[in-house]
Amino acid sequence: MPYSRELTKIVRAGSCIGCGACVALVKSGNASMTDTPRGPVPSLNGSITFHLNPVEFCPGKGIHYPDLYSKVFSGYPDNWLTGHIDTVHIGYAKDDKIRNNAASGGIISSTLIYLLQTAKIDAAIVVKQGLPVPEKARVILAHTAEEIMASSQSVYIPVSTLDILPKLEKGKRYAITCLPEQSAVLRKMKLAGYEPARQVKYILGPYTGTALYPNAIDHFLRTNRIKRTDQISSLKWRAGEWPGHLEIITDSGKVITSKKVYYNFLIPFFITRASLQNMDFCNEFADLSVGDAWSPDYEKQGKGFSVVVSRNPEMTGILAEMRKKGLIVLEENDAGAASEMHGHMIDFKKRGSYIRNRMRRIAGRKSPDFGYAPQNLHFSRILVELVIDFIFLLSGNRVSRFIMTLFPEKFLGPIFNGLRLKWKNISKPAKRKGLREYRVKISEPWQ
Repeated sequence: MPYSRELTKIVRAGSCIGCGACVALVKSGNASMTDTPRGPVPSLNGSITFHLNPVEFCPGKGIHYPDLYSKVFSGYPDNWLTGHIDTVHIGYAKDDKIRNNAASGGIISSTLIYLLQTAKIDAAIVVKQGLPVPEKARVILAHTAEEIMASSQSVYIPVSTLDILPKLEKGKRYAITCLPEQSAVLRKMKLAGYEPARQVKYILGPYTGTALYPNAIDHFLRTNRIKRTDQISSLKWRAGEWPGHLEIITDSGKVITSKKVYYNFLIPFFITRASLQNMDFCNEFADLSVGDAWSPDYEKQGKGFSVVVSRNPEMTGILAEMRKKGLIVLEENDAGAASEMHGHMIDFKKRGSYIRNRMRRIAGRKSPDFGYAPQNLHFSRILVELVIDFIFLLSGNRVSRFIMTLFPEKFLGPIFNGLRLKWKNISKPAKRKGLREYRVKISEPWQ
């Protein structure tokens, strides 16, 4: 079967995450990623040949994590919840401008700038909100600290990143920021000898829970009674002091803001398929993984604190250099304590995604396989997942989305947050049961 036909089946099944890996592997360069209401998808028209079999690198089909672990880290992780760890810290950028401009503590931005200024890289591959229009985002090559700073905000819609690989200048070295599944694909490409991927010397990635389909923004504006003719002139997902708020400015000068915990009401209606199927929350194949340090103590202090995970000695050494030069502040932390800050979302990925993928396959639908399964799944945890999936199924259709727009955001946000907290308390015993003792069953690597 031609590779493009098999990829088309994955797209039609809704499993494509829009990473751009298949487009990057097209020899002629005559393929591209196309924007759709469900995020970017590959356009693979006509007769196309590839450098490598793109299906082997497609996260929509699945990446065999145990096999990749054995090749990248020479063994399986001690902790399957967080992945291989060299060091764990809580930290932030010492430069207030970097820290305040970032979605979290500014560690990723600071590291990219340091790599650039010390000539360890020639440019950084980053995602920038506002291209080609304010509500969209694109991957770019940042050659200056200012360009890195301009791309330091969070982006909560799908963006293809790996399709930029063929545009890298030969002989140059790069760092990239990307999502967990994109990090895993990039590792596979590097191991397979794909030269543009080998030019990426450092992979930096955020912890990643949920993303929204692009049309979530349009519906959000409807809940705020903004007319369609009043176009967006500026959009920031996490503006202001950490943990930030959604800020949208329209051409008429209207400013719409919503706390992060409030605009999360969009999640049941617009959560992406990739968010529901990927089992990696902690960006396990990045050299440096960074997430928000959710803790009452840090939240009271504001400004932004990050969980900072180095996965190899080289990155640990780079962080030590930065710390010594006063560029970042790092405080050693226990890996278990750090993962507790994200226990709810780690469970959502490690056990929830497995259950969701398994149910799709039982129903005869395509779903990715990551090469391992959690052991000893309790019935109560499966039951919780059935409730969650029913909510997503009930909310993620046109009728429910339309009904949502009939209610003002200032009503929906607090109501959703209150229900979220109640559900979190109700489901916590089932979701945390056995999580600390998380073990996996590994399947044989596929060809």
